[in-house]
Amino acid sequence: MIDVLPKLNPGKSDFPVLHRSRLETLQVNLGYKCNQQCQHCHVNAGPNRTEEMSAETAGDILNFLESGTIRQLDLTGGAPEIHAPFRQLVEKASALGVHVIDRCNLTVLSEPGQESLAEFLAQYKVEVVASLPCYLEENVDSQRGKGVFTRSIDALRQLNSLGYGVPGSGLELTLMYNPVGSHLPPSQESLEDDYRQKLRAQYGVEFSRLFTLVNMPIQRFGSMLVSKGEFDGYMQLLRSSFAAENLQSVMCRTLISVDWQGYVYDCDFNQMIGLPLGKERLHIKDIDTEGLTGSDITMADHCYGCTAGQGSSCGGALA
Repeated sequence: MIDVLPKLNPGKSDFPVLHRSRLETLQVNLGYKCNQQCQHCHVNAGPNRTEEMSAETAGDILNFLESGTIRQLDLTGGAPEIHAPFRQLVEKASALGVHVIDRCNLTVLSEPGQESLAEFLAQYKVEVVASLPCYLEENVDSQRGKGVFTRSIDALRQLNSLGYGVPGSGLELTLMYNPVGSHLPPSQESLEDDYRQKLRAQYGVEFSRLFTLVNMPIQRFGSMLVSKGEFDGYMQLLRSSFAAENLQSVMCRTLISVDWQGYVYDCDFNQMIGLPLGKERLHIKDIDTEGLTGSDITMADHCYGCTAGQGSSCGGALA
């Protein structure tokens, strides 16, 4: 895989300087193993990855949550559910009154050993943010592998049967869209209408909302752009689509990202290219929450992806 970090001008980027607001969300990557291997993956996750959070590091995460400043725990991977600390973190964070999000690829629900996963998520009222890059079978399978779309629809129906996506149930089911190629997502609002119409009419599937996410020019997707000679063109698209009004809402202002070893980054994307929070790599054990407020956020050219067009974050479009 091609290293794209030098092309992102770390430390020399002309992206506007940003400072962190009050920390609200802790995003935790439990490990890079995944039951899928997707073309657009900014984590370079897959079945052959072995990185996984230890019980000790999971304990450090829980100690940090007990400080009482975090409102939301956002669990990601890889496929976070297949990593050992997942259920413990869900149970104990929920007991602390912290809202839990599971970044789910849907097909994990039909993996051996995960037969009780959907019921577990519903029991703890975990918000499911589910990747479904299109409502067309051929597009999903071309990006994620043969049969992924059918398994994803089956998983959505299972979640619906438990109340997920049903108004008034308290069980939030968010779908996440990202483009199949090197272009920006369409309007989140209009695309949500299309998804709702197609999935309801053809498959009887309901969901709470749709998020759109810009493909970041890093890891597997960035390497693919370089190999196709499209990297510079894609970066120009992101730059030319820069919208300054999105700077106030980018996720790194209220979020920090923690890797499977417990080290802290300004966002999940910085984690994947090794840009630490601050000048020295800090562990979650060493983080002073109050001291983060007003601190500089580490930037590189990939940050234009979060401000392009309608904007992009783990919470969907910003505009």
